[in-house]
Amino acid sequence: MLIGEVARLSGVSSRMLRHYDALGLVRPTGRTAGGYREYSAEDVRRIFHVESLRSLGLSLKQIGRALEDPAFTPAALVSDLIRWTEDRLARERELLERLRAIDATTPTGWQGVLRIVELMRELDSPSAGRRQQAVLARSDDVSASAELLARAVLTEADPHVAGALRWAVARSGGGVAELEAGARSEDVDIRRRAVLAIAGMADAPGADAVLTDALRDADPTVRGHAALALGRRGAAAAVPALVGMVVEGANDVEAAEVLGTLSQDPGRADRITAALIDELAAPTADSATRIRLTQALVELAGTTGLEVLRHLAHDDDHAVARVAAALVGVLEGRSPAARAGAAGRGGHRREGEPGR
Repeated sequence: MLIGEVARLSGVSSRMLRHYDALGLVRPTGRTAGGYREYSAEDVRRIFHVESLRSLGLSLKQIGRALEDPAFTPAALVSDLIRWTEDRLARERELLERLRAIDATTPTGWQGVLRIVELMRELDSPSAGRRQQAVLARSDDVSASAELLARAVLTEADPHVAGALRWAVARSGGGVAELEAGARSEDVDIRRRAVLAIAGMADAPGADAVLTDALRDADPTVRGHAALALGRRGAAAAVPALVGMVVEGANDVEAAEVLGTLSQDPGRADRITAALIDELAAPTADSATRIRLTQALVELAGTTGLEVLRHLAHDDDHAVARVAAALVGVLEGRSPAARAGAAGRGGHRREGEPGR
């Protein structure tokens, strides 16, 4: 068969067939009297063999080595192809993410595109200081790159850079969709970073919904970030998780303070006190846990906590009783009645002889 017919049957252009011939990949068996290339059936089979290997991603040089080396083993080549393909796909996924990040900023000109590309390059720097500086240096233009910064939050391990990124994302008011996706990640570290970032976005639409979902997370750190943020915003749904933090000893001081703020609502105060009392009475509560719960009662508004502490001052656990008695003294010293009594006693001594 002449080259034109082979090209028609194989789907390989005449130009590529000549290239194969020049490289020695597929040389036609013969020539016509006029000097035209003439391919045998075996030559055509070899062309299809070359095309099959090309479809796997092999270069023409690799194909030539595979066809000519008697010791060639396909298994090793296939393993290499898998590795190369995985690397290529990773690079293409990274490129796709970069393009999406640029598209999300809706740039109006090439200068905007170049600024985003430069920020992406700096955020990929191995230097934590350079990454942090990249965020802070663009503090006046964070809204244009909120989605990009939100994605960076999810992967940033350095605490200082992560703090700068959370600040920038909160300031932008955007990136909630990216953080919400991170809050559903199977990677617990990504979920922690996502929820912590959303916790700082008090006014962002949808942020509270994400935090409420995070209260049911299997990870206590994720639940803690969500509970503290929601509690500071006055959400009663955070109460069980906050009480759980006191029980577990995870940021228990912060959790107790937030419970105290929530208890300023009389309806919530009874609920919070009841939850703390239930945990104090739990058969699984050890002395350390009961002491933390006792200390949390100090933060509660009103007199309910004081009444419980007076009762605990006679607790069978002497450590709990001592802590409760000391806290009763502190709270009674703070009360208006106690201060008025102290002032009266002090005034009486000034009118008469000093008491000894």
